[in-house]
Amino acid sequence: MDFFDEGTPCGVLTAEPLGRVLDYLAPEGGVWVGAFVEVPLGPRRVMGVVWGAAEGSFPRAKLRAIIRVLDAVPMRAELRAFLARVADYTLTPLPAMLRLATRVPDLGSGPATRKLLYRSDSPPARITEAREKVLAVFDVFGGAGLTPGELAQAAGVSSAVVRGLVQAGALLEREALRDQPYPRLDPLRAGAELSEDQAQAAARLAAGVQSGAYGTTLLKGVTGSGKTEVYLEAIAACLAQGRQALVLLPEIALTSEFLTRVEKRFGARPAEWHSGVTLSERRRCWHMVGQGAAQLVVGARSALFLPFRDLGLIVVDEEHDSSYKQEEGVLYHARDMAVLRAAMSGGQVVLASATPSLETWANARAGKYARLDLTARFGPNTLPEMRAIDLRAEDLPSGRWVSPTLQQAVTARLAAGEQALLFLNRRGYAPLTICRACGHQVECSDCDARMVEHRFLKRLVCHQCGATAPMPVKCPACGAEDRLAPVGPGVERLEEEARALWPDARVAVLSSDLFGSARALKDQIAVIAGGEADIIIGTQIVAKGHNFPNLTLVGVIDADLGLSGSDLRAAERVFQLVRQVSGRAGRADKPGRALVQTSQPDHPVIRAILSGEEEAFWQSESAQREALRMPPHGRLAGVILSAPAMEPAFELGTRLAQADAPLRAIGAQVFGPAPAPIARIRGMHRVRLLVKAPKGAALQAAVAAWIKPHKLPRGLRLAVDIDPQSFY
Repeated sequence: MDFFDEGTPCGVLTAEPLGRVLDYLAPEGGVWVGAFVEVPLGPRRVMGVVWGAAEGSFPRAKLRAIIRVLDAVPMRAELRAFLARVADYTLTPLPAMLRLATRVPDLGSGPATRKLLYRSDSPPARITEAREKVLAVFDVFGGAGLTPGELAQAAGVSSAVVRGLVQAGALLEREALRDQPYPRLDPLRAGAELSEDQAQAAARLAAGVQSGAYGTTLLKGVTGSGKTEVYLEAIAACLAQGRQALVLLPEIALTSEFLTRVEKRFGARPAEWHSGVTLSERRRCWHMVGQGAAQLVVGARSALFLPFRDLGLIVVDEEHDSSYKQEEGVLYHARDMAVLRAAMSGGQVVLASATPSLETWANARAGKYARLDLTARFGPNTLPEMRAIDLRAEDLPSGRWVSPTLQQAVTARLAAGEQALLFLNRRGYAPLTICRACGHQVECSDCDARMVEHRFLKRLVCHQCGATAPMPVKCPACGAEDRLAPVGPGVERLEEEARALWPDARVAVLSSDLFGSARALKDQIAVIAGGEADIIIGTQIVAKGHNFPNLTLVGVIDADLGLSGSDLRAAERVFQLVRQVSGRAGRADKPGRALVQTSQPDHPVIRAILSGEEEAFWQSESAQREALRMPPHGRLAGVILSAPAMEPAFELGTRLAQADAPLRAIGAQVFGPAPAPIARIRGMHRVRLLVKAPKGAALQAAVAAWIKPHKLPRGLRLAVDIDPQSFY
């Protein structure tokens, strides 16, 4: 039944943690399946979606009626089915999935008008620093109208500054619809001139889109090969059919440059969906996507759950990036769920990367995905020369991390007026603070993790829970004064060393914790790309697709970082990260070079990085995983038990391990319980179990049957992570 007449029982799913659909009576005028509604729940009013027929387990005489139908396009059957499939796959309660799909402000309010401010052509007679900040906001948001509150917040000024600019005529106030359609994108507008390889790849992607059928393609191209220009042509083919497209990016800071390229290609800016846009823009995007008035969305992983009217193409850029895995709340991998959503909507998926994940590589090798390769950089630029610096042969003073060989190379680049990048994947000043008197290591009071010194903030920071504390003047354990010392380097300490080695150079640091907003990070990237820095020091954020035309040298400070330990994907991640960051060099008309500092130049991963023999690396890595029956040649599920004390978590973990019959029935094994590598986070003690199953096993059903009989004691939480990417 698609429509329920007035007074007919119907099932409504709310985002409340009840775990099931609730029965209500249809309101006056009836209601369609998929309609967004407001319903009574106890003394409260909550939002829900009409999910289907009533369950009938509650007496009709006691059913309460739906209060009202909200002014929003009903949720399509395809999206409801997608949420249900993701819930089943990730073993997530359906209400939590609905909450993920309805993270939009003022969902229940109608299309009223509101006052927006726009920048006028008349500058104010008096300019101040605060006023400059306000006017600069319009450059960041592409001239879009903003409410007074949004404008003040984005600029970091008081509302009085905004009012003053309105009175001075520098800002214009206009009435506008609350949710306006986005400007139409022109798919027939001429794109960039493509090389022969690019043109062939673009034609194949476009043909897939035009078929109107599902398909997934790995677009593998070396850094700088023009993958973006290729998949923009696939987007053009999708828009020409009147269907919608979605591009997922792993980092908000990448959106600014990408939006500029989209505007150049299609003549207008697309919709955006990520934490860096205003609440009113999020609401506008959500409603316009549902009405089909947003042709293209550029967003973060949660954009997968927008209510697209006709989704024909999903592009997952830098598909290997670990940020596509949601590690809190609903535990899902956006790359995998993108494939599922496209399969359900009859759309195409493009997985773009220079260093694809092993899972994607294996699927392409097995023929499940098509594969397109771009083997050369676009235009005159060439791939950077790569070589190792053997730290065992370098005379490196204590407390220094830039080798003499790397120092000479940076000096030469600076003399030539070019940029150099020093890469170290460690935030803060030093990863460890130790007492030289007693050996005490300063730890977080709420986590089993060491506090990281952030000298820029003048505080210690826990990278697990975010707790901060002032720098102690004496040892918390023995009370010794002036004996606390930083151990090891972070990017802030590397910056200190760079300023000492090259005092006349302009040094810029790119690290996510140094910027209070996505806008500030975007601004810094733009400054660097414009040549306003000589030496760039960065964490993994610099490896994510940025284009610095004058950057010709990349120095990897510690390529061995991450190779030790028992992480299943350690080798893969180091390979991807170093290859990606090395690819930032020489992306314009000047040749690039990458120098990799290592104490293990003969390590197989280091050799693969330097040789560029990527296929050999993936084949070797795949063979090792296959021998162990590990992903992608096997399946894993993690179970994380969290409690205020360790004992109840271990007790439940032991009971689970002993009652593993449902898992043994599918040929699965249980490992644990064992303390998690970080055994306490935010005061909660953590115990892990790991389930390993054959590749084709019905893992979710077995895990659900395994945990269902076990009642959770008060205060204990259980989370299931299907296909875990990390094991902390």
